[in-house]
Amino acid sequence: MSQSNLFILMVIIHLSFSQSERGKECVCDLKNLDPPFPKNELTKVETSALQCIETITSEKMTDLDRLMLGLQQRIKQVEENVIVLEKEDDRNLYGAVSLRIIELEIAEIQDLLDKLNRTTQNYHHLSVQTAAQLDAIKDTMLELEKFDKMQVIKRNRERRITKNLEQCKKELKATAAPPTVSSARCGLGRVVSVAGPRTYSLTVFTSYTYGAWGRDAQPAPGDENKYWLVVLSTSNIYGNFIRQYGTLSTLLLGIGPKDTYISSTNPTTNTIQGPNMVMYGNALYYNCYNTYSVCQFNMTTGAVSTVALPKDTGYSNKFPFAHLAATYAYTDMDFATDELGVYVIYATTSNFGNVMISKVETSNPPVLNQTWSTSLHKRTATNTFMVCGVLYATRYLDQETEEIFYSYDTKTKEERFDLKINIKKMQTNIQFLNYDPRDHLLYVYSDAYILTYELIFQ
Repeated sequence: MSQSNLFILMVIIHLSFSQSERGKECVCDLKNLDPPFPKNELTKVETSALQCIETITSEKMTDLDRLMLGLQQRIKQVEENVIVLEKEDDRNLYGAVSLRIIELEIAEIQDLLDKLNRTTQNYHHLSVQTAAQLDAIKDTMLELEKFDKMQVIKRNRERRITKNLEQCKKELKATAAPPTVSSARCGLGRVVSVAGPRTYSLTVFTSYTYGAWGRDAQPAPGDENKYWLVVLSTSNIYGNFIRQYGTLSTLLLGIGPKDTYISSTNPTTNTIQGPNMVMYGNALYYNCYNTYSVCQFNMTTGAVSTVALPKDTGYSNKFPFAHLAATYAYTDMDFATDELGVYVIYATTSNFGNVMISKVETSNPPVLNQTWSTSLHKRTATNTFMVCGVLYATRYLDQETEEIFYSYDTKTKEERFDLKINIKKMQTNIQFLNYDPRDHLLYVYSDAYILTYELIFQ
């Protein structure tokens, strides 16, 4: 029961009049034939509703998902380690060490199982308690609704149902076809929808709403399971370190991170500026501090190499991503990975603030290869990503929905503005979004939460 319905109850008082004459005065007696409105019952309903809101939070609802996901990842890792042990087991010291590692991992799995069991029991108790509260609230509201003699609640309910039905019909009529991606290029077909989120978790950096995360799109041997996380820890604009985790479960649980610093202070030369960055070939690609250049940070050596974009490229908040209500600060340059490599997406004054796409060759130092001009104005989009050489752009629809509305095919140079592929948001803003060609997932950083979505191909 929504709070609007709690206060919309209207009372019509049935009155009876009796009239008598006393001397020269006419006296009327007023009697209320209806029982008094039970204000205390309404107050109890409001209190119960507030208690439910405080008890069941989005953080609690995701705890179980995080534990399940962590457990799945741990079990998968143990299975892989057992396969390796079976191949290498020659009864020497190396096999014994590997067996000990597996024993430790099994112990960690048991700890996760114990925590999962405790959490499940707590949630079961919470579910039973909340269900009883909701039943009591429903019964009370049905009794209170009898005082609504003008049937205001009934008419509002009918209008709301009619509106939802019309919206449903409208969505069913939307038949815009997404662009076709040649199977010869990636073998994926066309993007038809976005499913998920598959992962949804609050980071340990709860106060930093701007950041990025993901996997290396072309990892070194042995680093296939690693994940990286960057938070913009200064004014939601600058960052100077990359945090790495061995697996997704350790990232979600905040276990055993390894920090690599680009610089000791923030902001300064080579500092990360803006939330859009990618990891490719053991190097982080990002917008260098206060310049129109691409930075390449080698995760092993700590060396930084740069390549400059055109001199009229927007930077330092000149051409950020935006929507009608707000802009995403310092998002002038976006970086993307796909099956073909690394790209930088930006805007220039010579192209009237419209999006430019440049292929970044990942040599050392990096160099710019082919560049494409589009007619998409950068401030009309909130994010971009690449799939099989096709650029996709998203825009803000409302607090719950982001829409993939635009595409540009770098092979055919075809543009589309009518895709209408929705992404269900868990938080209001999406500060970072990138496609991983290894698992076909979109990695999202949204108001300090990290999420993944699955791209569905026809």
